[in-house]
Amino acid sequence: MQGLAKTLVIEDDQQQRHDLSVILGFVGEQCEIISSQDIDTSLWQQSWGACLLGNIEINKNLSHIVDTLKIHAHIPVVSLGNHRAHLSGLANYVGDLELPLHYNQLVDAFRHCQEYMGKRAYQVPQLGRKNTLFRSMVGSSSAISQIRHLMEQVAACDASVLILGESGTGKEVVARNVHYHSSRGKGPFVPVNCGAIPPDLLESELFGHEKGAFTGAISARKGRFELAEGGTLFLDEIGDMPMSMQVKLLRVLQERSFERVGGSQTIKTNVRIVAATHRDLDKMIHENLFREDLYYRLNVFPIDMPALRERIEDLPLLLQELLTRMEAEGAKRIHFTPRAINSLMEHNWPGNVRELANLVERLCILYPGEMVDTNHLPIKYRYSQLPDFTPESSQPSVEELEQEALASMFSSYEDEQAGVNSELPPEGLNLKEMLADLEVDMIKQALDAQSGVVARAADMLGMRRTTLVEKMRKYGLNKEG
Repeated sequence: MQGLAKTLVIEDDQQQRHDLSVILGFVGEQCEIISSQDIDTSLWQQSWGACLLGNIEINKNLSHIVDTLKIHAHIPVVSLGNHRAHLSGLANYVGDLELPLHYNQLVDAFRHCQEYMGKRAYQVPQLGRKNTLFRSMVGSSSAISQIRHLMEQVAACDASVLILGESGTGKEVVARNVHYHSSRGKGPFVPVNCGAIPPDLLESELFGHEKGAFTGAISARKGRFELAEGGTLFLDEIGDMPMSMQVKLLRVLQERSFERVGGSQTIKTNVRIVAATHRDLDKMIHENLFREDLYYRLNVFPIDMPALRERIEDLPLLLQELLTRMEAEGAKRIHFTPRAINSLMEHNWPGNVRELANLVERLCILYPGEMVDTNHLPIKYRYSQLPDFTPESSQPSVEELEQEALASMFSSYEDEQAGVNSELPPEGLNLKEMLADLEVDMIKQALDAQSGVVARAADMLGMRRTTLVEKMRKYGLNKEG
């Protein structure tokens, strides 16, 4: 059924093993059914499409099985018994089934197992290592391929380069690659953040100073231009450079010489200038915040860096590169489920690759060596629906839903916030209708706040997604309603 690999069923009850064999055979599912006592190490080396856990008599056996499934996190797990407490920490725990089994439940369960196995998910291509050119510039999109082509063209010459793009897109990575693969590659690469240095110190930082040039200048000091001699000077955030410094920088670019602060000796310079900014320099020129003549001096060869959202198809390869880098630094490698990758590809990534790198580092700290699923991601990165399923026989009753609504109301909201009078009116009231109206209002607010994403609305309301779906069905609500 569904084209899955063989299913492993672990069941200690002999009659149940027989019944499950008949049922799974009837629905066309190939399976191997064994008791927990018959498990050996070689069993886990086989390719399983799913693992169904039934009744297991010895608790120690169950703990060992759970620990093994945690290691083999590529195998989706469905519980046929009351194992929720033991399995809740597993990324590959898909859901529960209760006896007697129903055909629709089984179809639903195996469909979710198939989704977990990634049959419909984005397949991560292998990261090529044949070409060492442009390290860290991974991706197969047309946008990043164009960037690599531009870098290859400009690296061979000595022209000034202006790199434009949002923060976190990798502008310094491009600058370093242009340097390392140019004729100046063996020379120094000297970065300076023009926005991070106070304006009154920027001139000294760039050009150096002589002893006694200003208070605190107890000795002569070389500036970044001298330190970058024969190599590349990277002027990051050039758009934040004060106008007074822009004039002095323009003179250096024109005359290829400068004087230290407090000095009179002219120093010749032989550096390549690579500048970068996230600002709109054309707009700044019209607002008289950036010199037009300096702009044309720097903008000999422009490179526009694409935002991550514009090349989102590169995200799986970027994840692989970032994980390899973290592993080289001593972190335990984590693995992403296909649906987690799909959820990440729905995000807008305002912080671009830097935001992605920070998220990977955070997840490596939280889940070392584990499988990261959608529900392990921070809430703002959860876009896909978690493939939980609820057996027909375990649907919550109307009374249970009403009790949950009552508990939710009094635990989450003050009487004044909920619009509920703490005193019962003399004429009485219909508590059931009042709770239903309140519940509908809160669900609508949560859905509106989370742009209709049910999983995130459920987190906001402090309930399971399946519970919220059932409530929405009960009240005739939808994501747009």
